[in-house]
Amino acid sequence: KIMHPTSVEGVDDMISLGDMTEAGLLRNLLLRHKRGLIYTFVGSVLVAVNPYQEFPIYTAEQLYHGRKLGELPPHIFAIAESCYFNMRRNLRSQCCIISGESGAGKTESTKLILQYLTAISGKLSLQEIEKQILESNPILEAFGNSKTIRNDNSSRFGKYLEIFFNKNGVIEGARIEQYLLEKSRVCHQVRQLHPTKSQLLSALISVIFGCCYSVDDARDFDRIRSALKILTFSENQFQDILKLLAAMLHLGNVTFEGECSQTKSTLEKSLTQRSIEANKERVTKPLSSQQAAACRDAVVKAIFNKLFKWIVENINNVIYKRLANNPKSSYLSIGLLDIFGFENFEVNSFEQLCINYANEKLQQFFVGHIFKLEQEEYMKEGIVWNNIKFSDNQNVLDLLADKPCNVFALIDEESQFPKVWPI
Repeated sequence: KIMHPTSVEGVDDMISLGDMTEAGLLRNLLLRHKRGLIYTFVGSVLVAVNPYQEFPIYTAEQLYHGRKLGELPPHIFAIAESCYFNMRRNLRSQCCIISGESGAGKTESTKLILQYLTAISGKLSLQEIEKQILESNPILEAFGNSKTIRNDNSSRFGKYLEIFFNKNGVIEGARIEQYLLEKSRVCHQVRQLHPTKSQLLSALISVIFGCCYSVDDARDFDRIRSALKILTFSENQFQDILKLLAAMLHLGNVTFEGECSQTKSTLEKSLTQRSIEANKERVTKPLSSQQAAACRDAVVKAIFNKLFKWIVENINNVIYKRLANNPKSSYLSIGLLDIFGFENFEVNSFEQLCINYANEKLQQFFVGHIFKLEQEEYMKEGIVWNNIKFSDNQNVLDLLADKPCNVFALIDEESQFPKVWPI
């Protein structure tokens, strides 16, 4: 088959591509990537190919302020400008969903959109709020990101950042909501004195144990400490964070023997014994080494979860402070959803199942709006069109959560029994 001229040269917007096939789309992306063009439009959707290197295309000269979508070459700033422009013109809040597999560059894209919005707002504002919002990123990445097989800086939590603007288009504040923090990674990673691949823990290990992993550790540590100061974390709060992280590291190295006759402290008793109250009597039963290890891991995960939530709450107290006494309805907002990407490991935990399920839901949302609802609208208006075949993942969602006997229901039922298979 002879290629269409657009498939040979490549196009900025794949809607105008002559060969509208999967192979044609992939070829277009490949051609553009080889030329250093990592962004491509598909109508109002932007496709970004992660180049795994820095490009000098995010400077002030690249700002798309006042330009319509498609007027300039495809760029992440064009999407940010479209959200900002539509919010101000239509007086309606906007939302931008950044989705893709792990390692696709979702978190970096989110940061670039945020960088653009704060730059536009900063021209009209003398406040420090823009800087504080930007400085929340390295803190959340330090505690919420980890290295995986496919991504050296993989988000292990979902984040929804809502940025509030006044009638003049100036940022007044923001609020962060976090979802599904992956807590299990801190157990198997800190147990071997291995950093959780976050800059802060890596640097902390260097400080506590007197070993230097790399020059970057100290620099990253200072960077995060500076960000905490900008977000008004006190020195005492910073020291408390370090103490909790150190406690997690030490707990991760606790091992258990089958029997021990030594006197136990309260913490030791909590980790090695289980108390049951029956008929107003308390019965204490020693745990096996395996049960004690599971108890230890639960304590570490609880500490990490509480610490992360506390950090997010403190950040919100600063960046949302001006809006706390005002109703949200008096402001317009732009929401940025940055969620962990789909991954498939050799051994997948329950948390990874939840992560992948969330991605399946996002995929269904995309399919529903791009294909289902659009084609239903064509039918209502009597528009002549060719039926588009698409891959619908509703059967996957039904299997996982919607059918009466779904996977999550079976897991929930199985977990009620005393002896269960590990997840």
